[in-house]
Amino acid sequence: MLMLYDTRRSGNAWKVRLMAGLLGVPLQRQSLSIDRGDLAQESFTRIAPLGQVPVLRLPDGQHLAESAAILQYLAWGTPWWPEGREAQAQVLSWLSFEQDRHMKPLAQLRLHLALHQRGNPQEEPFAGYAVAAHAALRILEARLQAQGPQGWVASQQTPTIADVALYPYTRMAPMGGIALQDYPAILAWLGRIEQLPGYEPLFPGQPDRNLSTAEHP
Repeated sequence: MLMLYDTRRSGNAWKVRLMAGLLGVPLQRQSLSIDRGDLAQESFTRIAPLGQVPVLRLPDGQHLAESAAILQYLAWGTPWWPEGREAQAQVLSWLSFEQDRHMKPLAQLRLHLALHQRGNPQEEPFAGYAVAAHAALRILEARLQAQGPQGWVASQQTPTIADVALYPYTRMAPMGGIALQDYPAILAWLGRIEQLPGYEPLFPGQPDRNLSTAEHP
């Protein structure tokens, strides 16, 4: 069986659990602790040279790092990774957007303002992160509006791994002070994802805790 090394609140690891749930792929989970220094232990860095989660252990014992690569691995041969050069290029372009322009500001705001609870959102670098986050969300909003009321990010007909990649940090944007009420197409898209069979919340069985900072299990 596949084994996922993650941390309980990792948005990048959530992408992998989402994908596995939507595909109905069984996935064992080993959650590590940043606070305990688990990611710096030799036992982890031996299988994860990049020193970060997620890492997926494959059935043959090999390990695969980086969320985008793991999503493609899981989705291979399914509609979540489409056939055809153009369709695949569309997915890859949105995966690049997510990593370069979308995730970074949203993740930094969530990490420092919600999880660590330190930093002034009116001061730098957080004010700059907010500007960048809204710029990325406006791009995503425009794309979803262009795709139509039932469309998806990379395809009008069916969701792809681009939707999975963009979901977690968009859903958690309010934790960093980024309200979503001005993005109706995004809110509708989030709702469509959450209605898909196999949807997996950040905390298993507790969708109401997607934006929680509480430490209880």
